[in-house]
Amino acid sequence: MALTADVKEELSHLDVKKSSVRKAEVSALLRFAGGLHIISGRIVIEAEVDLASTARRLRATIAEVYGHNSEIIVVSGGGLKRGNRYVVRVVREGESLARQTGLLDSRGRPVRGLPSAVVNGSTADAEAVWRGAFLAHGSLTEPGRSSSLEVTCPGPESALALVGAARRLDIAAKAREVRGVDRVVIRDGDTIAALLTRMGAHDALMVWEERRMRKEVRATANRLANFDDANLRRSAQAAVAAGARVERALEILGETVPEHLRYAGELRVAHKQASLDELGRLADPPMTKDAIAGRIRRLLAMADKRASDIGIPGTDANVTADMLDE
Repeated sequence: MALTADVKEELSHLDVKKSSVRKAEVSALLRFAGGLHIISGRIVIEAEVDLASTARRLRATIAEVYGHNSEIIVVSGGGLKRGNRYVVRVVREGESLARQTGLLDSRGRPVRGLPSAVVNGSTADAEAVWRGAFLAHGSLTEPGRSSSLEVTCPGPESALALVGAARRLDIAAKAREVRGVDRVVIRDGDTIAALLTRMGAHDALMVWEERRMRKEVRATANRLANFDDANLRRSAQAAVAAGARVERALEILGETVPEHLRYAGELRVAHKQASLDELGRLADPPMTKDAIAGRIRRLLAMADKRASDIGIPGTDANVTADMLDE
């Protein structure tokens, strides 16, 4: 998950000045990484993230934008979660922050998706939503056939809100449920690159694009090598079959074959696996591929007509099944 960590580290240090954008990012981060808890009758907000830099960014924004104090608790990894986790906790002003960030509506009820102010905000707010969601629960896999950028969501409502934010950025994202967990997934390479740009992960994008290009070049080279091998094999088989037909044509025509056609035919018989290009270069004087192909074609046609007239097998008689096997 090195790419994921690189993206999150870069996003954690992105400088954002506009207050509404910072609020949108915090709302998304708390929605996708956090939860509301009632402790001793008091609402407490907790957001668990996997990078210390993300926790520090969230804590600083909560203090600077909303004026609330928070603490960071380090949780040691265990089981499936390796490495430390960082919990940003707001105890004293938890309910106030929950209302300000849209975790609670005006009646004090939990909001399952994202607050309307964020959903209906500017494109910069939509970018901040994706930035916050990715910092909370996003992942980016290596580029290739199975590459993907995805965000794990706390529920279907938040997944649909995230898809809506992507749509406002002209980004095609899909919400799906995998083994009971809601996710928003992007698999197209160009779309992933566009979203990384939108979120502000420019350095990570360069690394991702470089790896993507390297894999595409390698895949193209392998595909062309396989294609060339198959083409060479088919060309060699066709040349051998053509040589057998020419040999039969020379037998049928005997002394009646025109000299220029005989010369092309004898070249074909002498170099049965050579391509038409190679036969043309072997001729004296050299001939073009089309010239040598035309002579051999006329030779075969003349021999097949002669064989039909006298009632004997044509040039195909010398072609065996082995010559045509792939």
